[in-house]
Amino acid sequence: MIAPGSDCRDAFRAAYQNRYTWDPGFAGYSGRCIWLQGDRSVEGTFSVGADLKAKVEGVSDAEVEKAFASQLWEVCIHRVRRTFEQTHSENTFTAGDCTDEGLEVIIGGKGQGDKYRIKNDVVTMVHRHIHGTVVSIHTESTTDTGDGYLSHSYTSQYADPASGELRGGMNRFTDTFAPVSEGGAWVLSERIIRTDACADSPASEQTFRFIDLTSA
Repeated sequence: MIAPGSDCRDAFRAAYQNRYTWDPGFAGYSGRCIWLQGDRSVEGTFSVGADLKAKVEGVSDAEVEKAFASQLWEVCIHRVRRTFEQTHSENTFTAGDCTDEGLEVIIGGKGQGDKYRIKNDVVTMVHRHIHGTVVSIHTESTTDTGDGYLSHSYTSQYADPASGELRGGMNRFTDTFAPVSEGGAWVLSERIIRTDACADSPASEQTFRFIDLTSA
């Protein structure tokens, strides 16, 4: 048990280093992509290069093409392997309270105002200031790759950093991952996003599938 107010850098480092990331020699992969919403279905092809840039082709709907690219970009960003020191050397880590979700980690220094929770070497909550907004992410379940964990089900909510007013409905994600080939890198094969109603926007659900995956 880590006492509130004490330094918890080592505990947070353990959780950070337990995340699944791609090997530096990651060569990329490609496949087919399918978007489903209600009775609508849009298909295309995609590739992710060794530079982690995604290219989407053959998609008839420009908005869906943009959404495919956005999902792939977001996955790539979180698979980049950066050392703890590269990411967090200018931050301090102070233990807060402990709940069922885990130990609160209060960030000082460069990331002042950000907070996390960690439990069993998993980052279970992220509360970060990004580009003039605050995002709160709560991880409910994970996938164990044998070489680090990936978030399986989680929620995200954006809010105004000053007033706390919510920006948009809560998003509920269910991510399914699989190795792109036998013993290969784990990649996203399906993402279901359920968005709660907010103001004039009704509740919605959409599914992204990435199939027929092959390594570059």
